[in-house]
Amino acid sequence: MIHEVAFLAISQAHQFLHWLPAALRLAARDDVRVTVLVSTPDGGDFIRSYDPENRLRIEQLSAPSLRRHGLFTPPLRWPVLLMNAKKIARYPVIVTTEVTSSLLYRLPGFRSRMIHLKHGAGDREGGYNPKHASFDLTLVNGPKDKQRLVERGLGNEDNIKVVGYGKFELIRPATERLFIHDRPVALYNPHFDEKVGTWIRHGREVVKAMEKIADWNFIVAPHVKLRRGPLVSTKASNILIDRGSVRSIDMTYTQAADVYIGDASSQIYEFIRTPRPCIFLNLDRIDWPANPNYAHWHLGQVIESVEKLPAALARANELQPQFEEAQRKMSAASIEQSDVPASERQAQAILEFARRVDA
Repeated sequence: MIHEVAFLAISQAHQFLHWLPAALRLAARDDVRVTVLVSTPDGGDFIRSYDPENRLRIEQLSAPSLRRHGLFTPPLRWPVLLMNAKKIARYPVIVTTEVTSSLLYRLPGFRSRMIHLKHGAGDREGGYNPKHASFDLTLVNGPKDKQRLVERGLGNEDNIKVVGYGKFELIRPATERLFIHDRPVALYNPHFDEKVGTWIRHGREVVKAMEKIADWNFIVAPHVKLRRGPLVSTKASNILIDRGSVRSIDMTYTQAADVYIGDASSQIYEFIRTPRPCIFLNLDRIDWPANPNYAHWHLGQVIESVEKLPAALARANELQPQFEEAQRKMSAASIEQSDVPASERQAQAILEFARRVDA
């Protein structure tokens, strides 16, 4: 029997990297046919770049044509879902990394079963949307996510499975030089959520502070969903500002950096896959130590003004040993390690679910 599985690619492209490893592994099987439903041509091209053997069937969805849509500016999800509901419903099992697609359950006659593969492994409360409870099966990166979903009543022991972090399997070797001069590299990776992120209120002053630190190279890569905020530019040759490119989502920057500077982005857990120094910007004087949204701030220095950034960078390596054990423990809780590749664990969970649906 051939099991039909569809992956929804209607979000920004950073989410695609979380389900692509599982989709490719399933598509390599003779008993599974994998279709990817994309909302932009650019999304289809991006997915094909990871699929040289053309194992995935890519199908273009209809979308409102009000503006130019791209990898990081896809059309609104709910119109795409409503316009293509009948096409999507042809597939008995649908895998998605976003939660807007839960609205399909409310449409008359929709019978497909849906799997939510949670992208990211951060601590922000916004990562636990009530819509999570709608899905038939949820696949998470580590035991932390499972515990928090169960505690919030968004799933239970049976319909949430820990499967690891498939995105790590897509890391590509570095092929280009990011800076002219060989200096240590710090990555500033602010989150898009205005409540917890630093870019909208403080991005300009952070970059100005970096311009004065000539013995470091800086990558400034806000989350690709961060479309608002200051239009910051610089003439400094030691600062690279990336407001949205493939390099900002494919772990090029987290691999290249020696130090992480951040606020609430889940990319912290991609960075500390290899434990390294972290600096967190508490520029709004948040009372954070007991706040679970900032649990990762226990993994490095926390500074309350940009004037303290030079000193924090200077002592980063010296202080790292005191944070390393905590980084390893929180990394393991957020992203479960296994001798079995995460893509295989994800694919097996999806296939077992599909077999039950098709039985």
